[in-house]
Amino acid sequence: MSKKVLKGGEFLVKETDYKDVFIPEEYSEEQRMIAKSTSDFIAKDVRPFVERLDEHEEGLLRKMMEQAGELGLLGISIPEEYNGFGHNYVTSGYVAEQVAAGFCFSVAFSAHTGIATLPILYYGTEEQKQKYVSKLATGEYIGAYCLTEPGAGSDANSGKTKAIPTADGKHYIVNGQKMWITNGGIADVHIVFAKIEDDANLSAFIIERKWDGVVVNTEEKKMGIKGSSTTQIFYNDVKVPAENLLGVRGDGFKIALFILNIGRAKLASAVVGGCKSITTSAVNYANERKQFGKLISTFPAIQFKLAEQVIKTFAAESATVRTLQATDDAMQMYMEQGMDKKKASLEGIRQYGIEASILKVFASEALDYIVDEAVQIYGGMGYSAETDVERSYRDARINRIFEGTNEINRMVIVGELLKRAMKGELNLLQPAMEVAKELVGIPDFGNPLTDYYEVKHDLLKRFKKSILMVAGGAMQKLGAGLQEEQELLFNLADLIINTYVAESFVLRVQKLESMKGSEAVVLYKDMLDVFVYDAAWENYKTGVDAINSFAEGDEKRGMMMGIKRFTKVDDLNIKDARRRIAKKLVEDNKYSF
Repeated sequence: MSKKVLKGGEFLVKETDYKDVFIPEEYSEEQRMIAKSTSDFIAKDVRPFVERLDEHEEGLLRKMMEQAGELGLLGISIPEEYNGFGHNYVTSGYVAEQVAAGFCFSVAFSAHTGIATLPILYYGTEEQKQKYVSKLATGEYIGAYCLTEPGAGSDANSGKTKAIPTADGKHYIVNGQKMWITNGGIADVHIVFAKIEDDANLSAFIIERKWDGVVVNTEEKKMGIKGSSTTQIFYNDVKVPAENLLGVRGDGFKIALFILNIGRAKLASAVVGGCKSITTSAVNYANERKQFGKLISTFPAIQFKLAEQVIKTFAAESATVRTLQATDDAMQMYMEQGMDKKKASLEGIRQYGIEASILKVFASEALDYIVDEAVQIYGGMGYSAETDVERSYRDARINRIFEGTNEINRMVIVGELLKRAMKGELNLLQPAMEVAKELVGIPDFGNPLTDYYEVKHDLLKRFKKSILMVAGGAMQKLGAGLQEEQELLFNLADLIINTYVAESFVLRVQKLESMKGSEAVVLYKDMLDVFVYDAAWENYKTGVDAINSFAEGDEKRGMMMGIKRFTKVDDLNIKDARRRIAKKLVEDNKYSF
């Protein structure tokens, strides 16, 4: 391959060339046509009926899913031999972004196409894929992913659902209860996680709703995403054919975690779509509402909010698309090295589990900010159920809980980085030691940097040094006890998240300038300047908090000087920069960045 493909997490210790990243401005004509067809379907066949979905009108959600199947949207990333279109990870993410405008429908869509279908595609036998995936891809079957139990949420492997083999070995008898199951009320096929006999780890099974003993409870009443189907499901002596074991015995927990990595990246794509849609709604209203004889879009306080919505959306999109393409590139690289397609896909997705968690946290928290400020821009009308922003506000909240809570994902980010370092997959030790030496040495300030992107990349290098400094110091001081210091893990995770997203932002703008010239990116540089300026100050505060939580004496003093040096950023008139960003949004009257 001409591209240099970094391993997952390797961004922390290696630089990425802008030429090696993919940016949304590079979507192909075919990808844009697929996205347009998707958005047209959502506008015509979903959005006008969202209130009826919220009332759980009989058959409506299933009809919409079947329509999506007829259009091919459920099989975008499914291989052609299973009635799909065989498009890549990036394209499926682009589709998920368009579907997000469909509010609660997007939840049903994403659960079906991701966590309910892909376990069979990646871990199923050929017979299982022909029987189930080929029908899930067309919408003939609807799927659900059944992991959570009343006593097993974030600690999924503690689930109590049991599978007992029959004496002849031809079946398993499954008993248990699952809850918060998306698509539970309409799904024909369930991916069910259960422990076989007294196994320590879960196994996975494909169970059909029509089988005796499968009992689907009534629809849950929820704060948001009301129109999506969410139910409890009971399995009472369900007789499951042995050939419906998914993967091998005891691999269910591994399958569950792997599939959640896919879900997290896809969730970020959908969230980006939500961010764009709500930002457009906010500026539409600001351009219509007058107070004190003026449109509220002219007020600086409103412009601040609008600009922040744009910046956070653009940042989330930059990091998400970068990661999806990196996953596609890694899959391609592994196939070129001789791996079969299935193994290459599994390894490519595994590689970017760290980045998937980064995307999930950053994007979901960006959306929460954006919907909250949209309600504020609408004022009293934002609190009315007549507006889309009221529904968006309620719907958005689940994203910080879906696919592993943001707290769990923050711990995954740090834990997976350290685990890979311990296994020798990722060389963090040597760079951390070099940073430690730098702290006690005489700083080399060198010649002042003058090139715009050199300055930004220098700041990114220093951000990464701050992470290595804090992580290295914490590991040396606390050892295995670090895993119990959740506040410190969250500090480290936030440093990592800010750094990865900031780097993705820099690389996107740099590549965009190489494609379209400096005049085309003037406003994007404003956006980038504000983002990295804020990230630097956030990283400084976060780093100080982290250091104060474990370091003492000379070590602490050295690290405090280090965090100040590593996060130092040039002064910026962020007021004027934000006003310029808001001006463009107001003039366009929609998100068009």
